[in-house]
Amino acid sequence: MYQTDPPLSPKEVLPTMYDLPSEYPEDSGLPDEFHIFQPQLLRETFFPPNYPVDEVFVGTDLNLYYDLRHTLWYKRPDWFAAVAVSRLYEQQNLRMSYVIWQEGVAPFVVVELLSPGTEKEDLGQTLREINQPPTKWEVYERILRVPYYIVFDRYIDKLQAFQLVADSYHEIDVTTSRVWMPGIQLGLGLWQGVYEGIERLWLRWYDETGNWISTQLEQERRRAERETRRAEREKQRADKLAAKLRQLGINPDEE
Repeated sequence: MYQTDPPLSPKEVLPTMYDLPSEYPEDSGLPDEFHIFQPQLLRETFFPPNYPVDEVFVGTDLNLYYDLRHTLWYKRPDWFAAVAVSRLYEQQNLRMSYVIWQEGVAPFVVVELLSPGTEKEDLGQTLREINQPPTKWEVYERILRVPYYIVFDRYIDKLQAFQLVADSYHEIDVTTSRVWMPGIQLGLGLWQGVYEGIERLWLRWYDETGNWISTQLEQERRRAERETRRAEREKQRADKLAAKLRQLGINPDEE
């Protein structure tokens, strides 16, 4: 493009963030902001009541190795959770990856956040190429047999959910924008709210009563609000008592 007089703003002539995303199928790179915040919210609200916290592992953008015959083959889910497995590797170390032939436990649920470059593979619309590793869909459905596979397209706020029935995934009706998973006594749904200062639709876990699981920060804020209200009620009672004493000619401020 030829320069103009006066010069055009760089915003008008240089590539935008949509032209230069951090995520490319051929380059793992660093995730964009949504791919940081959304998995973080899922982690902060994932507390299956039927499993101790030390028997729950959550992985975010972590290599998942699945084939002992091809030990370098892996997939990297945006978010996944395994239950009935040690929170720490061999109960002592933070994991650098999740290796199925060592863990012995496949993920219970996998969540993929759609990106334009990975959409077809995430939705099982690509075929395995000759002499190439299997697709994500094949790995989750046929090799790992993950009970629940969740896909969310944040660009159009579309939630899709698949449950393993017999040998294949069957799409779940999500007209209510919620998916209940009896095995972990939790559900996953779309929540309209503010997280990390951003208001939008977020994926979030809910309990058997339909209430959204609170983050630790939300719990602390509620405790602080309850304490503030309690202090205000105490002050109001003290003020009323002082007023009555003054009516009786007693100065409550005197010792």
